[in-house]
Amino acid sequence: MRRYKLVTSVRGPGGGYRLARDMRDITVTDIIIAVDEPLDATLCGGKQNCHDEHRCMTHDLWTNLNKRMYAYLDSVTLGALVEREVKPDPDVNVLKDVRRRAAISLREAAAA
Repeated sequence: MRRYKLVTSVRGPGGGYRLARDMRDITVTDIIIAVDEPLDATLCGGKQNCHDEHRCMTHDLWTNLNKRMYAYLDSVTLGALVEREVKPDPDVNVLKDVRRRAAISLREAAAA
């Protein structure tokens, strides 16, 4: 990831790696390319030789899916992922509150 200028190394005690750019400027596609994990829905890896050394009937379908996946992942930044993870889902909090109230009600009923 350093080769793709996504991280920089920090030497010394407490050293390690840190982001080289703002996380709002790093996309999921950048990360996928940097770690050499290509997304490819085609069986042939885009070589058009998946059906007896010829292009299969659904090659364009899978190629277009690849393009759409990369376009979507290119629109998602590391910053957006972190923000989603940090902000709790309101539905989850509601579920926790409901469970807590139910537990309190059960304790109160048992004590009565």
